Amino acid sequence: MPSIASSISPSLRQLALASEISVLPRIFEGEINIAIMRRRLPADVALSVAAQCQTSRSWQFAWLGQPDQSLKADLLKRLPQPDAAEALIDDIASVAEATAYLFNTETVGIRLRLLNAAMCPRFHCDNLPVRLVSTYMGPGSEWLPEYAINREGLGAPHPNRPEIVRDEAAIQSMAAGDIALIKGSGWIGNEHHGLVHRSPALAEGEKRLLLTIDPA
Repeated sequence: MPSIASSISPSLRQLALASEISVLPRIFEGEINIAIMRRRLPADVALSVAAQCQTSRSWQFAWLGQPDQSLKADLLKRLPQPDAAEALIDDIASVAEATAYLFNTETVGIRLRLLNAAMCPRFHCDNLPVRLVSTYMGPGSEWLPEYAINREGLGAPHPNRPEIVRDEAAIQSMAAGDIALIKGSGWIGNEHHGLVHRSPALAEGEKRLLLTIDPA
């Protein structure tokens, strides 16, 4: 049976995709601007996530610092259901520690958000070097392969701007549980090729728990 990586279409060669964490360092390869580790959330993490999403209001957690015990303590204080938060907190801390190690930094910027509407519904490119994105609940981020992008359409909406998407059928979606590293236009040598992506639309009553981590 062919591996996930070997079955990738030639039109998606900017993508590194596998079910092992070893795929994430491939973001350092020149042609790769998105590296995705496919994973199914462990049962205890999924239950912990569900508990934090049992609220009618949106909420967010922001952190800038070392991914150590103080991160865990702050998450425990601020998550809506602290009695059911341990598994999710441990998972976030592990992902943050791996991110700091991969990019050789002691400090990371973390945001965890419960959303009930698309945060960035228009396709765009981040003006930063790299960002880790993972959706714990709900639909994952959507992105475009290079051949399906008209980059002249990027930026604020304007009547004279062309459509960004050349081929609607080419839109790719991450799944809940996936961990992705995406290059922005701030990555040296990637100024004109940052990944073009957007937040997914949410159905009425649907929620999305989104984690982003920026090496700082």
